[in-house]
Amino acid sequence: MADKKTEMKNIRNMGIIAHIDAGKTTTTEGILYRTGLKHKIGAVHEGETTTDWMAQERERGITIVSAAVTCYWKDHQINIIDTPGHIDFTVEVERSLRVLDGACVVFDGKMGVESQSETVWRQADKYNVPRVCFINKINQTGGDFYKSLESIHNRLSKRAFPIHLPIGFEQSVNGVVDLVTMKAYTYKEFTDKELIEGDIPADMTDKVRKYRSLLIENAVAEDEAMLEKYFEVGEEGLSEDEIKQAIRSAVLSGNFFAVTGGDGRGVIVEKVLDMVNDYLPSPLDRGSSWGTHPKTGDEVERKTDESQPMAGLAFKITTDPFVGKLAYFRVYSGKLSAGSYVLNSSTGEKERIGRIVRMQADKREEVPEVGAGDIAAIVGLKQTTTGNTLCDPNNSIVLESITFPEPPVSIAIEPKTKSDQEKMSTALQRLAEEDPTFRITVNDETGQTVISGMGELHLEILIDRMKREFNVEANIGAPQVAYRETIRKDAVEAEGKFIRQSGGRGQYGHVWVRISQNEQGKGYEFINLIKGGVVPNEYIKPVDEGIKEAMNNGVVAGYPVVDVKVELYDGSYHDVDSSEMAFKAAGSIGFKEAMKKASPVLLEPVMKVVVVTPEDFMGDVIGDLNSKRGRIESMEDLSAGVKEITGFVPLGEMFGYTTNLRSMTQGRASSSMELDHYADVPSHVAEAIVAKNSK
Repeated sequence: MADKKTEMKNIRNMGIIAHIDAGKTTTTEGILYRTGLKHKIGAVHEGETTTDWMAQERERGITIVSAAVTCYWKDHQINIIDTPGHIDFTVEVERSLRVLDGACVVFDGKMGVESQSETVWRQADKYNVPRVCFINKINQTGGDFYKSLESIHNRLSKRAFPIHLPIGFEQSVNGVVDLVTMKAYTYKEFTDKELIEGDIPADMTDKVRKYRSLLIENAVAEDEAMLEKYFEVGEEGLSEDEIKQAIRSAVLSGNFFAVTGGDGRGVIVEKVLDMVNDYLPSPLDRGSSWGTHPKTGDEVERKTDESQPMAGLAFKITTDPFVGKLAYFRVYSGKLSAGSYVLNSSTGEKERIGRIVRMQADKREEVPEVGAGDIAAIVGLKQTTTGNTLCDPNNSIVLESITFPEPPVSIAIEPKTKSDQEKMSTALQRLAEEDPTFRITVNDETGQTVISGMGELHLEILIDRMKREFNVEANIGAPQVAYRETIRKDAVEAEGKFIRQSGGRGQYGHVWVRISQNEQGKGYEFINLIKGGVVPNEYIKPVDEGIKEAMNNGVVAGYPVVDVKVELYDGSYHDVDSSEMAFKAAGSIGFKEAMKKASPVLLEPVMKVVVVTPEDFMGDVIGDLNSKRGRIESMEDLSAGVKEITGFVPLGEMFGYTTNLRSMTQGRASSSMELDHYADVPSHVAEAIVAKNSK
């Protein structure tokens, strides 16, 4: 089947996204089984799943890296990416959504919408990804399709409409009524090979009519021609195909979400596959891709067509134990053939395409080429990293890359033995290539290696991988907060002078800079206001570089400086003694002087913390968060006796929180946290940090 080329209109690039433990991986397993890729369904708790193939995933029962799988259902090729639910690995979701056309959002039918469900939903909104929804686990005690639907309406979108209604309640769930075909599809056991088509149960007819009317009325509202016809002939006058078409157009608009429910392990997954085929977009539906020309900066369009010049985006790099470096890649236009040469327009380097493989999770199937709209992995790329564009060497384009957040948690790491030293550096380098939110820095003064990531679990997993995959033993320091520095005064001016006269040729660099605050998250901005050549053009860039270098170590406690605007507005030079080095040093001196005078402050990462706890422990949980300098934002009822508390707490107060929470609530509460913003550190805390750093 895989050798047969699928028409582009029948390709679906879709992600499965959800809160942790909603059942994403189990649903993916169900899909692989139904589409014939697996002979049995792997259970997450038994460590048998296909997409969770890393040792750490199988042990912990969570997804860490997004895995790509290609399967086939009713003449459609479906490229699925199963993404992690844990907040520390949210970047995996982010980079997957950047290249996907549609998504299936999985909800836990016992819990409804949870904190991470909201996060992934917002990420999908950001990339304008059309979605269908699957409410999983409604066959378990406490599972409730309608209650979960209500939580989607309250917390995500009022425009979510069932396309199937479940038959039965909790353990008696045994199928669905399809509101389009007006047929019931049932099974005796969830492991049955196929669904039995039959009539709608008599006790459901009123409910079915009500929900069908709601579905059709809201779907046709998105299409003017269809709305007109609906007013003319009414609901009964629309054919099955017309209703499907109306729902499809509505889902593609990105403001309408088709919903189904069931047991992700069972035969009902076929209905999810039908939804994906019928309602999620093909690459053609997503239209042209836009980028810029690397030299001119002009906007460039690429149509989703194989006759166009080739352009695509590398969205993920992994190290495969058998074939080495793998680059996951989405082709937006043209064709990519094994053995051809392409331009990495993000770096300007040429690369040779070794082999092209379709991934079946951790297994590979070699293909000679992939065309527009498809996703595959490339073996043999040396210089390519996440977010790079690969394109036809004669038709350059740089597609919009992926932006990643700065990692807020750092730990010091050192090799246990001398022989581990070199191995450790290789291992860290490899892991950093794979994961753009993992950073490595070496302290120039102490020679200490510091690694940074999105959370404690993130770093724990990476250190574990280093041990297992690269056989490196290392000593680990306590987690540290990645503080930042900025200023609170505008238009502060300072002089930077670097003059050395020591026999022969001297050094002369002289600048005046003005620094101001930049918007939060805007980073560093350099503005050249030099008139009349008082600082020659060739020295402007070195000044900028000198400032950037100085920003690595702020004046408060030596942390990186963020969100400042620097204007270079005056200076002088010497015909003989001036050099790039002298101006670089002058830029650095001028910036540091200005910063000292601009009310510098220390910033700390503040986390959005969501705790789900039984009501009995609510007082303890809130009291504990308040004692950590936390601010409680909201409290919501999730289900009977279960509360969800949302608050903002500085990261420095949150290390080891998961363990503390467990002991405080007899192991019954859970929490998640993500970086929300940076805020000024209170003066008494800042003093302690400065004192510690000056030792």
